[in-house]
Amino acid sequence: MNLTGNDLKNIGFAEGKALGLALQIMEQQYQTMSTGDKLVLLKGVFEDPSAYVNDVKLSALAHELLKPGDDTIPLNVAGKPYQIYGADAIEQGALSQMETAMKLPVTVAGALMPDAHQGYGLPIGGVLATQNAVIPYGVGVDIGCRMCMTVYNLPVTALTEKKEEFKKLLVNNTRFGMATFNKPKDHEIFERKAFSELGIAREMKDRAWQQIGSSGGGNHFVEFGIVEILDPVNEFNLAPGRYVALLSHSGSRGLGANIARHYTKIAMDTCKLPQEAKHLAWLDLDTEAGQEYWLAMNLAGDYASACHHQIHERMAIGLRETPLAMIENHHNFAWKEKDAAGNELIVHRKGATPAGKGVLGIIPGSMATPGFIVRGKGLAESINSASHGAGRTMSRTKAKQTILQGHVNKFLKEAGVELIGSGLDEAPMAYKDIHQVMGYQQSLVGVLGSFMPKIVRMCGDAKFQEVD
Repeated sequence: MNLTGNDLKNIGFAEGKALGLALQIMEQQYQTMSTGDKLVLLKGVFEDPSAYVNDVKLSALAHELLKPGDDTIPLNVAGKPYQIYGADAIEQGALSQMETAMKLPVTVAGALMPDAHQGYGLPIGGVLATQNAVIPYGVGVDIGCRMCMTVYNLPVTALTEKKEEFKKLLVNNTRFGMATFNKPKDHEIFERKAFSELGIAREMKDRAWQQIGSSGGGNHFVEFGIVEILDPVNEFNLAPGRYVALLSHSGSRGLGANIARHYTKIAMDTCKLPQEAKHLAWLDLDTEAGQEYWLAMNLAGDYASACHHQIHERMAIGLRETPLAMIENHHNFAWKEKDAAGNELIVHRKGATPAGKGVLGIIPGSMATPGFIVRGKGLAESINSASHGAGRTMSRTKAKQTILQGHVNKFLKEAGVELIGSGLDEAPMAYKDIHQVMGYQQSLVGVLGSFMPKIVRMCGDAKFQEVD
């Protein structure tokens, strides 16, 4: 009676070349041996192949068994459960990506925010807690992307009465995409040791210097608008009412993008995952690469903050006003946080806002819909997180193909918004309904106030030049 593959699997062989070779050798070299004796012999070879490397008949099998196995790290068969907020408004691609992330062997917990949509690796709007592992694509390419708002003691009528002056301030004091300032302002961030100790940061220092104080392309913006404070008890001691405010959204520019690419490659080279999960490759924080990435990520996050602060400093000087308050929060980052049992976790928020108990943040809508100043409620099921905006309802390509400029102009006019630059891919109708998104996360954040854009500047405004 001939051996079968199942017979060999029962003694430890896996499907593959070694199993086939063992069957072939038994059939050709051990025809007269009983089935039981064949299994005993093969079990011995399987358990100690090095003892058979010089055996005339079994050396080929022994050498095959001694070859390094496939170094692909398998995903867990069943993913860990996770909470979804606003599931009926989230595309299947984002859900599938989150389900894959929940199967990683380092995953502890996860949550999906109501503005979620498909990205690379972790979906945008995805929150993932891991054990001692950081995933560069779980953080994202635009490391430390953030919102920053300053509130001024100016009458809101000034935005209409002095519209041209506010537009001039935006044009003169902001730069987007490839445009940078002729004379960048210095900043203490460039004194950080990481800029000399980390190779990728050292390579990017000159470019970071050139781009300081500027904003990226895409959905990044700087805009004047009207803040309405609703909560009479707030951290800024602002009386309920309406105020002029400046809101900016941008990240770590070329510095963050190159850090992300550099360490993602290292992660993917050292952490082999199945095809569907390859962008979720992680770096162990006990390794040199993991520690380097952590330092580089924090450097990029602080650099992003420095860019915003320079934007707001330039604007405050132009307004000749001292802000009453500043609010700032970031996403596309990883934090060391503790769970209820006191265990340290690495919490990735890719396009998600920190919403721990009492933590303040800003959740914007689109260029012509309101955003909200929020205070986190610290809900454990959401991993202390909330959405980072309204979230896209269509891709940039689809928006450019289907949205008409006339419709956008009408939408902006009805909302009373003046737009400097931008393309159809950032049209308000390319985004989800911010009110619906906020409705899905009432258990995650409380609303302190709202912000309505009035004069918006984004990338794609080459026709607007600096004016005197």
